[in-house]
Amino acid sequence: MSNVYASTHPLVAHKLSRLRDKRTEPKKFRELVREIAALLAYEATADLAVTPREIETPLAKMTGTELQEKIGLVPILRAGLGMVEGIWGLMPSAEVWHIGLYRDEHTLRPVEYYNKLPLEPTVSVCLILDPMLATGGSATATADVLKRWGVKKIKFVGLIGAPEGVAAMQQAHPDIPLYLAAIDDHLNERAYIVPGLGDAGDRQFGTG
Repeated sequence: MSNVYASTHPLVAHKLSRLRDKRTEPKKFRELVREIAALLAYEATADLAVTPREIETPLAKMTGTELQEKIGLVPILRAGLGMVEGIWGLMPSAEVWHIGLYRDEHTLRPVEYYNKLPLEPTVSVCLILDPMLATGGSATATADVLKRWGVKKIKFVGLIGAPEGVAAMQQAHPDIPLYLAAIDDHLNERAYIVPGLGDAGDRQFGTG
């Protein structure tokens, strides 16, 4: 799993444990999602291309650095929305494009219901955002959409992955690295990650 990066950072582990706790209320849950997303994005963007930029400090002129690549955030609706604010705090100029998918409860396959991407890509790097990489269906479908759009560099950023979802992404898109806070044990009969944290969308928006 050379392209799978499960964070070993103590801050991520601490915040993830609080996120998993069933007693964590929606307000705190949303805060933790934002914070963990920012920490994971920090790791996922370590290889972004940069270009030199001449600047002047109060004391001297120097050559600084400026991001060269234009970044797009693609949250998978609806649970992925909670991750955007945390990453926007680091990259306020990032564009946000929404792709709406829901999982058919009978087939467990993703169904696309919303996509407003323009005809041509406006970014060079896309981060797919989804708290849970369960079956991998939504993530692989989103990656399919972005590749058809013409994006060459794609990364997945999520909170918790199941081995089944990781395997599905690696099989369908071996070129896309996966950045996760943790990889859990398995999926149950309803395709929920175990031990997981429940339904990330319901817990964020208080609809459980």
